[in-house]
Amino acid sequence: MVGVIPVVIVAGFLGSGKTTLLNYLLRNNRGTRIGVVVNDFGSVNIDAMLVAGQVDAMVSLGNGCVCCAVDVSELDDLFGQLAQPRSAVDVIVVEASGLAEPRNLIRMVVANPNPRIGYGGLVEVVDAERFGQTSAQHPELLSHLRLADLVLVNKADRVSAAALAGLRAQLTEWVGQVPVYATTHGRVDPGLLFDDRVPEAPKVAQQLSFDSLLDEHDHDDPDHRHLHDDYTSVTFTSEHPLDPRALVDFLEDPPPGLFRAKGFVAFAVANERRRFEVHLVGRHIVFTPGTWARGARRVSNLVLIGSGIDTEQALKRLRATVFDGPSLHDDQAMLGIWRYRNVG
Repeated sequence: MVGVIPVVIVAGFLGSGKTTLLNYLLRNNRGTRIGVVVNDFGSVNIDAMLVAGQVDAMVSLGNGCVCCAVDVSELDDLFGQLAQPRSAVDVIVVEASGLAEPRNLIRMVVANPNPRIGYGGLVEVVDAERFGQTSAQHPELLSHLRLADLVLVNKADRVSAAALAGLRAQLTEWVGQVPVYATTHGRVDPGLLFDDRVPEAPKVAQQLSFDSLLDEHDHDDPDHRHLHDDYTSVTFTSEHPLDPRALVDFLEDPPPGLFRAKGFVAFAVANERRRFEVHLVGRHIVFTPGTWARGARRVSNLVLIGSGIDTEQALKRLRATVFDGPSLHDDQAMLGIWRYRNVG
Protein backbone atom coordinates (compact mmCIF):
# COMPACT_ATOMS: atom_id res chain seq x y z
CA MET A 1 0.00 0.00 0.00
CA VAL A 2 3.04 2.29 0.02
CA GLY A 3 2.47 5.23 -2.31
CA VAL A 4 -1.32 4.86 -2.42
CA ILE A 5 -3.13 8.21 -2.26
CA PRO A 6 -6.37 8.13 -0.26
CA VAL A 7 -9.42 9.77 -1.82
CA VAL A 8 -11.69 11.37 0.76
CA ILE A 9 -15.20 12.31 -0.37
CA VAL A 10 -16.84 15.29 1.32
CA ALA A 11 -20.60 15.27 0.75
CA GLY A 12 -23.67 16.92 2.20
CA PHE A 13 -26.79 18.76 1.12
CA LEU A 14 -26.79 22.22 -0.47
CA GLY A 15 -25.38 24.88 1.84
CA SER A 16 -24.26 22.54 4.60
CA GLY A 17 -20.74 24.01 4.59
CA LYS A 18 -18.63 21.67 2.44
CA THR A 19 -16.62 24.43 0.77
CA THR A 20 -16.09 26.17 4.11
CA LEU A 21 -14.77 22.89 5.53
CA LEU A 22 -12.50 22.37 2.54
CA ASN A 23 -11.05 25.86 2.81
CA TYR A 24 -10.38 25.33 6.51
CA LEU A 25 -8.54 22.09 5.74
CA LEU A 26 -6.49 23.80 3.06
CA ARG A 27 -5.43 26.52 5.48
CA ASN A 28 -4.71 24.14 8.36
CA ASN A 29 -3.31 21.05 6.66
CA ARG A 30 -0.09 20.68 8.71
CA GLY A 31 1.98 20.37 5.55
CA THR A 32 -0.20 17.74 3.89
CA ARG A 33 -0.41 18.38 0.14
CA ILE A 34 -4.05 18.21 -0.88
CA GLY A 35 -5.33 17.66 -4.40
CA VAL A 36 -8.94 18.74 -4.91
CA VAL A 37 -11.68 17.76 -7.32
CA VAL A 38 -14.62 20.17 -7.05
CA ASN A 39 -17.91 18.84 -8.40
CA ASP A 40 -20.37 21.76 -8.58
CA PHE A 41 -23.97 22.02 -9.80
CA GLY A 42 -24.33 24.86 -12.28
CA SER A 43 -22.65 26.25 -15.38
CA VAL A 44 -20.42 28.59 -13.33
CA ASN A 45 -18.32 26.60 -10.90
CA ILE A 46 -18.53 28.92 -7.90
CA ASP A 47 -17.12 26.37 -5.44
CA ALA A 48 -14.03 25.97 -7.61
CA MET A 49 -13.57 29.75 -7.45
CA LEU A 50 -13.95 29.65 -3.67
CA VAL A 51 -10.99 27.29 -3.25
CA ALA A 52 -8.87 28.65 -6.12
CA GLY A 53 -5.47 29.80 -4.98
CA GLN A 54 -5.51 27.70 -1.81
CA VAL A 55 -5.19 24.26 -3.31
CA ASP A 56 -2.10 22.39 -4.47
CA ALA A 57 -3.74 20.92 -7.57
CA MET A 58 -7.34 21.36 -8.67
CA VAL A 59 -9.49 20.15 -11.53
CA SER A 60 -13.15 21.10 -11.46
CA LEU A 61 -16.18 19.33 -12.86
CA GLY A 62 -18.86 21.87 -13.68
CA ASN A 63 -22.32 21.90 -15.21
CA GLY A 64 -23.72 18.80 -13.56
CA CYS A 65 -23.11 15.95 -11.20
CA VAL A 66 -20.12 13.68 -11.75
CA CYS A 67 -21.97 10.70 -10.28
CA CYS A 68 -24.29 10.72 -13.30
CA ALA A 69 -21.56 10.79 -15.94
CA VAL A 70 -22.10 7.92 -18.36
CA ASP A 71 -18.38 7.76 -19.15
CA VAL A 72 -16.58 7.61 -15.82
CA SER A 73 -13.21 7.71 -17.55
CA GLU A 74 -13.23 11.49 -17.08
CA LEU A 75 -13.06 11.06 -13.32
CA ASP A 76 -10.37 8.41 -13.74
CA ASP A 77 -8.36 10.87 -15.81
CA LEU A 78 -8.72 13.57 -13.18
CA PHE A 79 -7.51 11.22 -10.46
CA GLY A 80 -4.69 10.18 -12.77
CA GLN A 81 -3.54 13.78 -13.11
CA LEU A 82 -3.51 14.29 -9.36
CA ALA A 83 -1.83 10.94 -8.68
CA GLN A 84 1.16 11.61 -10.91
CA PRO A 85 4.40 11.61 -8.87
CA ARG A 86 5.24 15.14 -9.99
CA SER A 87 2.04 16.38 -8.33
CA ALA A 88 3.42 15.20 -4.95
CA VAL A 89 -0.13 14.99 -3.60
CA ASP A 90 -0.63 13.24 -0.25
CA VAL A 91 -4.42 13.07 -0.29
CA ILE A 92 -7.23 13.82 -2.75
CA VAL A 93 -10.43 15.45 -1.53
CA VAL A 94 -13.54 15.27 -3.69
CA GLU A 95 -16.01 18.00 -2.76
CA ALA A 96 -19.26 16.56 -4.06
CA SER A 97 -22.10 18.64 -5.40
CA GLY A 98 -24.80 19.23 -2.79
CA LEU A 99 -27.07 17.14 -5.02
CA ALA A 100 -24.67 14.26 -5.64
CA GLU A 101 -25.22 10.61 -4.76
CA PRO A 102 -22.38 9.56 -2.42
CA ARG A 103 -22.84 5.86 -3.16
CA ASN A 104 -21.96 6.42 -6.80
CA LEU A 105 -18.92 8.53 -5.98
CA ILE A 106 -17.72 5.79 -3.64
CA ARG A 107 -18.25 3.23 -6.38
CA MET A 108 -16.18 5.28 -8.83
CA VAL A 109 -13.28 5.55 -6.40
CA VAL A 110 -13.37 1.88 -5.39
CA ALA A 111 -13.45 0.85 -9.07
CA ASN A 112 -10.69 3.23 -10.14
CA PRO A 113 -7.99 1.21 -11.94
CA ASN A 114 -5.09 3.46 -10.90
CA PRO A 115 -2.97 1.49 -8.39
CA ARG A 116 -1.99 4.74 -6.67
CA ILE A 117 -5.62 5.59 -5.82
CA GLY A 118 -7.40 4.18 -2.75
CA TYR A 119 -10.73 4.96 -1.11
CA GLY A 120 -10.19 7.08 2.00
CA GLY A 121 -13.73 7.38 3.33
CA LEU A 122 -16.88 9.50 3.17
CA VAL A 123 -17.40 12.62 5.27
CA GLU A 124 -21.02 13.78 5.42
CA VAL A 125 -21.58 17.42 6.40
CA VAL A 126 -24.91 18.20 8.08
CA ASP A 127 -26.44 21.66 8.52
CA ALA A 128 -27.43 21.73 12.20
CA GLU A 129 -29.95 24.51 11.59
CA ARG A 130 -31.75 23.05 8.59
CA PHE A 131 -31.27 19.28 8.71
CA GLY A 132 -34.75 18.56 10.09
CA GLN A 133 -36.39 20.39 7.20
CA THR A 134 -34.13 19.07 4.44
CA SER A 135 -34.24 15.46 5.63
CA ALA A 136 -38.03 15.59 5.77
CA GLN A 137 -38.09 16.89 2.20
CA HIS A 138 -35.36 14.48 1.06
CA PRO A 139 -35.50 11.27 3.14
CA GLU A 140 -32.78 9.79 0.92
CA LEU A 141 -30.32 11.91 2.92
CA LEU A 142 -30.62 9.34 5.71
CA SER A 143 -29.27 6.62 3.42
CA HIS A 144 -26.34 8.91 2.58
CA LEU A 145 -25.54 9.25 6.27
CA ARG A 146 -25.43 5.48 6.71
CA LEU A 147 -22.57 5.34 4.19
CA ALA A 148 -20.47 7.86 6.10
CA ASP A 149 -17.24 7.22 7.98
CA LEU A 150 -17.48 10.59 9.73
CA VAL A 151 -20.47 12.90 10.23
CA LEU A 152 -19.82 16.61 10.85
CA VAL A 153 -22.70 18.62 12.29
CA ASN A 154 -21.77 22.05 10.97
CA LYS A 155 -23.22 25.47 11.94
CA ALA A 156 -23.53 24.25 15.52
CA ASP A 157 -23.45 27.86 16.69
CA ARG A 158 -26.82 28.54 15.07
CA VAL A 159 -28.84 26.21 17.28
CA SER A 160 -29.32 25.86 21.01
CA ALA A 161 -27.23 23.44 23.05
CA ALA A 162 -30.31 21.30 23.65
CA ALA A 163 -31.21 21.20 19.95
CA LEU A 164 -27.64 20.31 19.03
CA ALA A 165 -27.49 17.51 21.57
CA GLY A 166 -30.81 16.15 20.31
CA LEU A 167 -29.66 16.21 16.69
CA ARG A 168 -26.37 14.48 17.51
CA ALA A 169 -28.24 11.78 19.45
CA GLN A 170 -30.61 11.29 16.51
CA LEU A 171 -27.74 11.06 14.03
CA THR A 172 -25.86 8.62 16.26
CA GLU A 173 -28.95 6.41 16.36
CA TRP A 174 -28.97 6.36 12.56
CA VAL A 175 -25.25 5.87 11.90
CA GLY A 176 -24.29 3.59 14.80
CA GLN A 177 -20.60 3.62 15.70
CA VAL A 178 -19.65 6.30 13.17
CA PRO A 179 -18.23 9.41 14.90
CA VAL A 180 -20.57 12.42 14.96
CA TYR A 181 -18.75 15.71 15.62
CA ALA A 182 -20.18 19.21 16.01
CA THR A 183 -18.34 22.05 14.30
CA THR A 184 -18.67 25.73 13.47
CA HIS A 185 -17.47 27.30 10.21
CA GLY A 186 -16.09 23.88 9.18
CA ARG A 187 -13.33 24.02 11.81
CA VAL A 188 -12.30 20.43 12.35
CA ASP A 189 -9.01 18.73 13.16
CA PRO A 190 -7.58 17.62 9.79
CA GLY A 191 -6.34 14.46 11.54
CA LEU A 192 -9.95 13.26 11.64
CA LEU A 193 -9.95 13.10 7.85
CA PHE A 194 -6.41 12.23 6.84
CA ASP A 195 -2.82 12.08 8.02
CA ASP A 196 0.57 11.10 6.62
CA ARG A 197 -0.21 7.42 6.31
CA VAL A 198 -2.60 5.47 4.12
CA PRO A 199 -5.72 4.80 6.20
CA GLU A 200 -7.06 1.34 6.79
CA ALA A 201 -9.98 0.46 4.56
CA PRO A 202 -13.00 2.45 5.82
CA LYS A 203 -16.11 0.65 6.88
CA VAL A 204 -17.91 1.41 3.62
CA ALA A 205 -15.15 -0.19 1.58
CA GLN A 206 -15.27 -3.22 3.87
CA GLN A 207 -19.04 -3.62 3.83
CA LEU A 208 -19.92 -2.79 0.25
CA SER A 209 -18.35 -4.58 -2.68
CA PHE A 210 -18.21 -2.90 -6.07
CA ASP A 211 -20.88 -5.28 -7.35
CA SER A 212 -23.27 -4.38 -4.53
CA LEU A 213 -22.74 -0.68 -5.20
CA LEU A 214 -23.63 -1.30 -8.83
CA ASP A 215 -26.67 -3.35 -7.89
CA GLU A 216 -28.12 -0.63 -5.73
CA HIS A 217 -27.86 2.04 -8.40
CA ASP A 218 -28.83 1.16 -11.94
CA HIS A 219 -28.52 4.02 -14.45
CA ASP A 220 -30.91 2.14 -16.75
CA ASP A 221 -33.68 2.08 -14.12
CA PRO A 222 -36.24 4.72 -15.22
CA ASP A 223 -37.72 4.83 -11.72
CA HIS A 224 -34.42 5.69 -10.02
CA ARG A 225 -34.24 9.30 -8.90
CA HIS A 226 -31.35 11.48 -7.79
CA LEU A 227 -31.54 14.45 -5.47
CA HIS A 228 -30.89 16.73 -8.42
CA ASP A 229 -33.76 15.38 -10.53
CA ASP A 230 -36.11 17.99 -9.07
CA TYR A 231 -33.61 20.84 -8.89
CA THR A 232 -32.80 23.65 -11.28
CA SER A 233 -29.61 25.69 -11.57
CA VAL A 234 -29.80 29.30 -12.76
CA THR A 235 -26.64 31.26 -13.65
CA PHE A 236 -26.47 35.06 -13.68
CA THR A 237 -23.46 37.06 -14.90
CA SER A 238 -23.06 40.81 -15.16
CA GLU A 239 -20.09 42.85 -16.33
CA HIS A 240 -21.73 45.90 -14.81
CA PRO A 241 -21.75 46.40 -11.01
CA LEU A 242 -24.89 45.84 -8.98
CA ASP A 243 -27.04 48.05 -6.80
CA PRO A 244 -26.49 46.69 -3.27
CA ARG A 245 -30.00 47.63 -2.10
CA ALA A 246 -31.60 45.85 -5.05
CA LEU A 247 -29.55 42.71 -4.48
CA VAL A 248 -30.41 42.60 -0.78
CA ASP A 249 -34.10 43.03 -1.69
CA PHE A 250 -33.79 40.07 -4.07
CA LEU A 251 -32.14 37.84 -1.44
CA GLU A 252 -34.55 38.85 1.34
CA ASP A 253 -37.51 38.07 -0.94
CA PRO A 254 -36.13 35.25 -3.11
CA PRO A 255 -37.98 33.57 -5.98
CA PRO A 256 -40.29 30.71 -4.94
CA GLY A 257 -38.36 27.42 -4.72
CA LEU A 258 -34.93 29.00 -4.30
CA PHE A 259 -32.89 27.21 -1.64
CA ARG A 260 -29.27 28.09 -2.35
CA ALA A 261 -27.43 31.02 -3.91
CA LYS A 262 -23.69 31.59 -4.08
CA GLY A 263 -21.22 33.68 -5.99
CA PHE A 264 -19.24 36.92 -6.18
CA VAL A 265 -20.49 40.43 -6.86
CA ALA A 266 -19.21 43.95 -7.47
CA PHE A 267 -21.19 46.96 -6.27
CA ALA A 268 -21.72 50.29 -8.05
CA VAL A 269 -20.81 52.34 -4.99
CA ALA A 270 -18.20 55.10 -5.14
CA ASN A 271 -14.87 54.06 -3.57
CA GLU A 272 -16.09 50.46 -3.09
CA ARG A 273 -13.84 48.27 -5.20
CA ARG A 274 -13.95 45.07 -3.18
CA ARG A 275 -15.25 41.70 -4.28
CA PHE A 276 -18.11 40.43 -2.15
CA GLU A 277 -18.69 36.70 -1.72
CA VAL A 278 -22.41 35.96 -1.40
CA HIS A 279 -24.11 32.97 0.21
CA LEU A 280 -27.80 32.26 0.72
CA VAL A 281 -29.03 29.07 2.40
CA GLY A 282 -32.78 29.07 2.96
CA ARG A 283 -33.25 32.56 4.37
CA HIS A 284 -29.77 32.90 5.84
CA ILE A 285 -27.72 35.54 3.98
CA VAL A 286 -23.97 36.17 4.31
CA PHE A 287 -21.72 38.70 2.54
CA THR A 288 -17.94 38.43 2.89
CA PRO A 289 -15.75 41.25 1.52
CA GLY A 290 -12.53 40.34 -0.23
CA THR A 291 -10.27 41.41 -3.09
CA TRP A 292 -10.27 40.69 -6.79
CA ALA A 293 -7.38 38.76 -8.25
CA ARG A 294 -4.77 41.00 -9.86
CA GLY A 295 -5.90 41.90 -13.35
CA ALA A 296 -9.36 40.34 -12.89
CA ARG A 297 -12.39 42.14 -14.24
CA ARG A 298 -15.07 43.11 -11.73
CA VAL A 299 -17.64 40.64 -13.08
CA SER A 300 -20.52 39.50 -10.89
CA ASN A 301 -21.38 35.79 -10.98
CA LEU A 302 -24.26 34.20 -9.10
CA VAL A 303 -25.59 30.64 -9.20
CA LEU A 304 -29.10 29.91 -7.90
CA ILE A 305 -30.19 26.36 -7.03
CA GLY A 306 -33.70 25.36 -6.10
CA SER A 307 -36.80 23.38 -6.96
CA GLY A 308 -39.39 24.71 -9.37
CA ILE A 309 -37.69 28.07 -9.90
CA ASP A 310 -39.19 30.27 -12.63
CA THR A 311 -35.89 30.77 -14.46
CA GLU A 312 -36.95 33.71 -16.61
CA GLN A 313 -38.54 35.56 -13.71
CA ALA A 314 -35.49 34.99 -11.51
CA LEU A 315 -33.13 36.27 -14.20
CA LYS A 316 -35.40 39.26 -14.85
CA ARG A 317 -35.24 40.21 -11.18
CA LEU A 318 -31.46 39.75 -11.09
CA ARG A 319 -30.99 41.90 -14.18
CA ALA A 320 -32.94 44.60 -12.37
CA THR A 321 -30.20 44.66 -9.71
CA VAL A 322 -27.66 45.89 -12.30
CA PHE A 323 -26.97 49.58 -11.73
CA ASP A 324 -27.15 51.54 -14.97
CA GLY A 325 -25.48 54.87 -14.35
CA PRO A 326 -22.60 56.55 -12.53
CA SER A 327 -21.46 55.19 -9.19
CA LEU A 328 -23.71 55.63 -6.18
CA HIS A 329 -22.51 58.28 -3.74
CA ASP A 330 -25.10 57.43 -1.10
CA ASP A 331 -23.45 56.71 2.27
CA GLN A 332 -26.39 54.48 3.19
CA ALA A 333 -26.23 52.27 0.07
CA MET A 334 -24.17 49.51 1.73
CA LEU A 335 -26.10 49.30 4.99
CA GLY A 336 -28.00 46.21 3.88
CA ILE A 337 -24.76 44.46 2.97
CA TRP A 338 -23.16 45.23 6.35
CA ARG A 339 -26.27 43.85 8.08
CA TYR A 340 -25.41 40.45 6.63
CA ARG A 341 -21.63 40.71 6.82
CA ASN A 342 -19.76 37.56 7.79
CA VAL A 343 -18.19 38.10 11.21
CA GLY A 344 -17.16 34.46 11.73
